[in-house]
Amino acid sequence: MQRTSRLKRELMLLTTEPPPGITCWQNSSQLDDLRAQIVGGADTPYEKGIFSLELVIPERYPFEPPKIRFLTPIYHPNIDTAGRICLDILKLPPKGAWRPSLNISTVLTSIQLLMAEPNPDDPLMADISSEYKYNKQIFLKNAAIWTEKHAVQRKENLETSAKVEIPVGVCTSSESQKRPATLVDGKAKKACLGP
Repeated sequence: MQRTSRLKRELMLLTTEPPPGITCWQNSSQLDDLRAQIVGGADTPYEKGIFSLELVIPERYPFEPPKIRFLTPIYHPNIDTAGRICLDILKLPPKGAWRPSLNISTVLTSIQLLMAEPNPDDPLMADISSEYKYNKQIFLKNAAIWTEKHAVQRKENLETSAKVEIPVGVCTSSESQKRPATLVDGKAKKACLGP
């Protein structure tokens, strides 16, 4: 019961006061199946990218961390090709740093920070980590190419899809919550709900 009420409270807060560049919503009627999107930070190789994530909330939440993975491919030393993320707050102690006082918003903000500042000393992708450490220009170029290929929304994608998730700008805590867009008369109609 504590899990359900806490999740509802967290989702309400994520809807009314989302962290800048982050949105999160319920994927289905199941409260433990969530989706999130993180907008790539300015001055990073992920700029202009929109990265989708899957969040599965375990039965023992908040005493266990949420299981999170990237659905959008990303070129990053701490994120593997299956979308798994190497981040200490996503693991229980003693190997990890998860605490019940943390929440979904904090975790998503930490992932956004990890995107901007990779930790090459604790990699999931050794070759990308080595590239980041010893040939950063090549890393930045490869990460930007992957972002362009996998995470940038293009106009032709909108015209071929009946329902597409696109941003309504970068939502800040004072702006509205982003919702999936739908096509109306061949044009994307962006739904943005106020607080």
